[in-house]
Amino acid sequence: MSTVIKGPQELEKEVIKADLCTLCGACVGLCPYLRAHKGKVVVMDNCNLSQGRCYSFCPRTPANLEALNQFIFGTPYPGDSLGTFQKVVMAKSLDKEILSKGQYGGITSTLVAWAMKKRMIDAAILTKREKELLSSGKLAKDKKQVLACAGSNYIASPTLEAFNKSAGGSYKRIAAVGIPCQVLALGKMRLNPLENKNNIEKLSLVIGLFCTWALSYREFFQFLQQEVPIKKIAKMDIPPPPANVFQVQLPGGVKSISLDHVRNFIRPTCTVCLDMTAEFSDLSVGAVEGISGWNTVIVRTAKGQELLEDARRARAIEVAEIPKANLNHLKEAALLKKKRALENIVKRTGSKENLLYLQGADSLRSLLPS
Repeated sequence: MSTVIKGPQELEKEVIKADLCTLCGACVGLCPYLRAHKGKVVVMDNCNLSQGRCYSFCPRTPANLEALNQFIFGTPYPGDSLGTFQKVVMAKSLDKEILSKGQYGGITSTLVAWAMKKRMIDAAILTKREKELLSSGKLAKDKKQVLACAGSNYIASPTLEAFNKSAGGSYKRIAAVGIPCQVLALGKMRLNPLENKNNIEKLSLVIGLFCTWALSYREFFQFLQQEVPIKKIAKMDIPPPPANVFQVQLPGGVKSISLDHVRNFIRPTCTVCLDMTAEFSDLSVGAVEGISGWNTVIVRTAKGQELLEDARRARAIEVAEIPKANLNHLKEAALLKKKRALENIVKRTGSKENLLYLQGADSLRSLLPS
């Protein structure tokens, strides 16, 4: 059976105007018609193509989870809390410079820098916060550039635009660090049924970041500038429960804002996202609840395990067993996100048979609302 691929007109109708755009950047940088501008994807002009990579790559157009899981891991899509993985550990960087700039245990920056040092990769696509809280994708080629992108960002960013624009260059092995919707888009690129013009074979490593939701730029910026001096923000953080605050690090100290206020600015598309841990990556990284200075690391592929173990042997990082209670709570939180997303999808479509962008996911049926 042939695959029907739609084009940019359908992307605009079904995703952008339907408030489902994640601003992942997968459709940007492919052609002159789509641009990212201040927290939105903008259609610059009419495009009459009947099919396009923009629609094919989008994480909110039909995604066959079964086919993706088989392609990446060689196993059926489990439809459980964490997706396919080999093991879950906790780890922290032993690089003081990275620890001073990174988030929690600094593992993501350390592993990217180490992969460059060992020539596992030539460059990495990262997210960098620019002026007035806007973020974009950056191609980092050395440790200094990796450090410039360190730290968490809670505002949606068109990071994958940088991959689309950089992959045609001289770099042969490129890593990408992204949140679940971006990791899903990268997976769809690898399954692209159209002519391969995006050099996806250069994607050598994917590190996923835990994500519960991302914020809409314009609305959140207007809110935050009334609370703090935007230009003086050094870092932003959402500590694990039960804190329930959004923290902004300023020269004079840390300003805490109730998460109840911040949640008002969550992008609508995040309510239908069922992936908290970036399931289609080589490694997934997040915080360790209640244990300061450490990251949770989900090892999913042999490549991810090789990188983690190589960095551990070289004393670039420290790895430890994650407490069973922490692992259980992570699984509970990830499963709850799936159930909520499926409930919101059914409310939106009015049918348990129409799961919006989710296809090939029979294993999710048991999680549907009764």
